[in-house]
Amino acid sequence: MLFSSITFLIYFLPCMVLVYFLAPGRMKNTVLLLGSLIFYGWGEPKYLPVMAAVILAGYLSARLIGTCQNKRQSKILLAAAVLLEIFPIIYCKYADFFIQNLNVLTGQKIPLLSIAMPLGISFYTFQVISYTVDVYRGDVPAQKNLLTFAAYVAMFPQLVAGPIVRYSDIRSQLENRMHSVEKCAYGIRRFVTGLSKKILIANVLGELIGQFQASEEKSVLFFWMYAVAFMLQIYFDFSGYSDMAVGLGAVFGFDFPENFRYPYCSASITEFWRRWHISLGAWFRDYLYIPLGGSHVKPVRWIFNIFLVWMATGFWHGAAWNFILWGLMYAVLLLIEKAWLLPYLKKHKIVGHLYVLFFVLIGFVLFDASSVADFWDCIVSMFGGGQIKPVTTENLYYLKSYAVIILTAVIGATPLPARLYGRLQKKKGLKQTLDIAEILLLVMLLLLCVAFLVDGSFNPFLYFRF
Repeated sequence: MLFSSITFLIYFLPCMVLVYFLAPGRMKNTVLLLGSLIFYGWGEPKYLPVMAAVILAGYLSARLIGTCQNKRQSKILLAAAVLLEIFPIIYCKYADFFIQNLNVLTGQKIPLLSIAMPLGISFYTFQVISYTVDVYRGDVPAQKNLLTFAAYVAMFPQLVAGPIVRYSDIRSQLENRMHSVEKCAYGIRRFVTGLSKKILIANVLGELIGQFQASEEKSVLFFWMYAVAFMLQIYFDFSGYSDMAVGLGAVFGFDFPENFRYPYCSASITEFWRRWHISLGAWFRDYLYIPLGGSHVKPVRWIFNIFLVWMATGFWHGAAWNFILWGLMYAVLLLIEKAWLLPYLKKHKIVGHLYVLFFVLIGFVLFDASSVADFWDCIVSMFGGGQIKPVTTENLYYLKSYAVIILTAVIGATPLPARLYGRLQKKKGLKQTLDIAEILLLVMLLLLCVAFLVDGSFNPFLYFRF
């Protein structure tokens, strides 16, 4: 089931909210769990056992680790637990990648498994691993109630595309959370904002990308339009989902971590990754980079750590070489920044912004490519290589047709609208008017989104495939 679907908006969500708030306090987690299982199993119930197995592995292993007094035995239990928890994702997501590359290297013809990847497995697996490691470290006690733990992992607002919510983030809220009209109103506002980002901006940009892919008259201009459109689409698609997740979490009494903070306004790649998919970057920092020694090791080992972490980050996104190279590209840029470039970028902010936008754009072309060769062909075409025209009449037509949505997306990817709204609210006598206007705007946006959905087709979030 998708957040951006009529089934979810008109049927599932209202029923879920009604049953949840009618349920007594001690039953709310059970209602949340049952609703989440219905949400997850709606389209493909065959993947429910996979998630259930990961949940059970995390629950039992943490209970064992929590009661173990021997440090060495705890380490062995932790290693076994992580291997057990990560096995489903390796089997479902990465098995064919390893088989393909083994066939290339050895000349064998081992048949591919062709297993469809369970929805959200990359996200809920990382949540369970972080919980297990935190119990081992003594940061949190093992959860004794299986239903409560299952509700944490399977919670539908953040189940399929994050943010990656750590157990420590919402531990107290799982046991006792506060509900209020103000928090619920905030949640609705965030949800409608995220839905609008997805339906009214990301999906429309996706139409432009579809026109590019179908066109037989591609030009240098059209390649750049595609690159900019995808860069904006993936931001509004993913940050829109994160807004919806945070909003739904608030409706049900939870405070989920923010996942985006205007990343395209960054003046360095280091800053970009503190603003983009924040929960994933923090996960790799705390559960891979720091355990490897972080930066408190010899230079050679530190460089190795950086490359390993960013290769893993790329590989997390997909089982293909273009994702690995995408991660390694950022490793190289981060190393260059830490070596000498960062002080220069801090002094020359405009240069820094342009540098970030250029490399992030190139990175997303690699990210979206079907292969490394496809990426290279695209880059060559973007810079006028081959027999490609600078511009065509068809491409100019598309530029005029989508100019407004591209400009809207560019402005929306900055804090300018929020800052303007904040300044207007501070003006005497305007706050009440703005509050009413905001409510009317949200209602209009929601109705417009529903109208688009009724008239539209299947529109999954881009990060669902990861």
